[in-house]
Amino acid sequence: MPASTPLTGMGRVPWSRLRDSTGSATAIPLLLSSVAWGDAGTAAAALKDLRERICQYGFVVEQATAATVPFLWELAQAPQVTCRPQILLLLKNIADARQWESIAGAYPKLLNHRENPAAWERAARDAVHSHQEALDVLMSEDDTEITHATTELARTLGRQPC
Repeated sequence: MPASTPLTGMGRVPWSRLRDSTGSATAIPLLLSSVAWGDAGTAAAALKDLRERICQYGFVVEQATAATVPFLWELAQAPQVTCRPQILLLLKNIADARQWESIAGAYPKLLNHRENPAAWERAARDAVHSHQEALDVLMSEDDTEITHATTELARTLGRQPC
């Protein structure tokens, strides 16, 4: 179950030391906050920007993705958030991401450098899997968009929807 006030743990993440698709991940807390407390237009725009930063094109994860996932799970469960189905689909995209692993498998020397995007991908996928207990709660919601997105995410995670 999410905290009564979502995103309280954001201050514990060293965002300035993490990277997203634009460079420093320092904008991620503001984007998450905009998703959490913004009106529908603000939340949708912030989620779109966040998606491009942590799961570009819907399949390229970044270093900051794994650190962002727990907050996405919180927001997906927060009733005041206006774009919950889209958050669930973003979590599905992150769980499906295999771009860097595919490149590493085909061209191992290409990714042989200090940063390891294939490890970022695995960490992000693990983060999505580690919070999947929320699926049961989300499946019980009355909103058909949320239950549909939850079903899609559950299938990606290898779980049968309830």
